[in-house]
Amino acid sequence: MKNLKLASRDTIEQTVIHVGDVAIGRDFVVMAGPCSVESEKQTLETAHAVKAAGADILRGGAFKPRTSPYSFQGLGLQGLKILDKARKETGLPIVTEVLDPRDVSWVAEFADILQIGTRNMQNFSLLKEVGTTRRPVLLKRGMFSTLEEWLNCAEYILSEGNPNVILCERGIRTFENYTRNTLDLSAVPAIKELTHLPIVIDPTHSTGRLSLIPPMSLASVAAGADGLLIEVHHDPSTALCDADQALTPDRFQLLMRQLRPLYAFMDTMNT
Repeated sequence: MKNLKLASRDTIEQTVIHVGDVAIGRDFVVMAGPCSVESEKQTLETAHAVKAAGADILRGGAFKPRTSPYSFQGLGLQGLKILDKARKETGLPIVTEVLDPRDVSWVAEFADILQIGTRNMQNFSLLKEVGTTRRPVLLKRGMFSTLEEWLNCAEYILSEGNPNVILCERGIRTFENYTRNTLDLSAVPAIKELTHLPIVIDPTHSTGRLSLIPPMSLASVAAGADGLLIEVHHDPSTALCDADQALTPDRFQLLMRQLRPLYAFMDTMNT
């Protein structure tokens, strides 16, 4: 890919992004939490639960781009303040989505990591704006995007002076309709051949099925992913967004007990 001047592995062997005590690209990192911030109680209970289970970063959406304009769109500033409280109580850094270039500067005051969602992967104005910050950026793959298109979007951020880009494979649209999307696990070794940027997997949005989240999480570890982005809700039956694909804290804790030993085993196999 000749267009990759900054993202190419030819320039750097491996980027490691430090967020507090977390080193993304060096350690296996788990980002977990609710799809959307719905209330203080919901967010704090879930935050404490994922922290107790061993998560490294709290995920939660204050702004939610939805297919329908009548669906819950997030709490906005109130949601960011709730996430800030959760960070203070648990010590977990937070990752949250930003939708509009005009919002980047003030969302960055709350977020430790700025997320660019699949619908905004090629929102070049937004990419340039997050590139002017020094906040790490979690860049999700567009649902119809090739690896080259995805990496060129990372290049937009890098070219603005922000070296802290984390790639997130969250599934692509194919003719298959049993799963919400098709998780492209081949992207993990392919990305590691092409770029020095760390890559995490979102097994929640890619599969959309609770039963598939644990096996695809484990498969992601085996494929060499640098981390996972997993939806967890303290009471999924009441969730306002993606209720059918959020793990309960108990199921998340069980998954975490499997993930860490597998990663440790894979790490020894690679050394």
